[in-house]
Amino acid sequence: MTFLWILVGLACLGLSAVVLGWLFRFPLVALTRGELRRAMRGAPLMASFGMLVILIYAAVALLAPVLAPYAEREVIGAQYLPWGEGHLLGTDNLGRDMLTRLIYGARNTVGIALATTALAFSIGALLGLWAAAVGGWVDTVLSRIVDALMAIPALIFSLLLLTIFGTSIINMILVIAAIDSTRVFRLSRSVAQGIVVMDYIEAARLRGETMWRLITREILPNAMAPLVAEFGLRFCFVFLMISSLSFLGLGIKPPTADWGSMVRENATLISYGDITPLLPAGAIALLTVAVNFVVDWQLHRASGLKD
Repeated sequence: MTFLWILVGLACLGLSAVVLGWLFRFPLVALTRGELRRAMRGAPLMASFGMLVILIYAAVALLAPVLAPYAEREVIGAQYLPWGEGHLLGTDNLGRDMLTRLIYGARNTVGIALATTALAFSIGALLGLWAAAVGGWVDTVLSRIVDALMAIPALIFSLLLLTIFGTSIINMILVIAAIDSTRVFRLSRSVAQGIVVMDYIEAARLRGETMWRLITREILPNAMAPLVAEFGLRFCFVFLMISSLSFLGLGIKPPTADWGSMVRENATLISYGDITPLLPAGAIALLTVAVNFVVDWQLHRASGLKD
């Protein structure tokens, strides 16, 4: 019977996602023009739902001080208070409002993940495009260094480096960005190698274009579609990595609100049938799924395939 109720719940969630995606498509089409409008009109319902979820998360992160009923670190009552009128989702292990912590967690966890992904892409994409454009010993040396780094499991490598250099937010961003940039390097180099052999690249070389202009004006625009899709995937991996490190106690440090550490701090409630610790875990899962819906759509568009 429990399994049947789980199936019914999943079916209801799927139907709700389809309906919300269908409803959100109308304002998307109405507010866009030209090629973007045609793309939005042809977007799958799951991609529209993904964009809606991403928009909601972004709004919550930006408006956290306005939406949160209490201050991020304010203790409002006893530990593990049940859901009630004064604290809609109860309190955590220190008596802080769980709803407030969830809202601020969107700003902290998602914001740090976005900054880390942007840094990883800036490093990995530029080095990958440069290695493909220059070739020779530069390409060989960079590729072998990246191969060596990728041979080490990312989570274990992150734990090792954070243990050595400390677990501040800056160190965490730098460590995860450095590790994740190796994956971006491999993709950008692979894509660029198929571009640098084109005739227009040779023509640009003959015109005397500098390497920087060759990369930014000729190679990068033609490699943008797969890189944009990879950015979404990398964001998901970085987001999950930060949450995992926080759950293990080496990520975002208390009292800063973070979804990964919130699961660890309140995990004891699961033993009593309280689903409160599952709320930050669900927030992590929902954003990851939403981003993947949008990325799948972008990959489909970049491939040139038709439905």
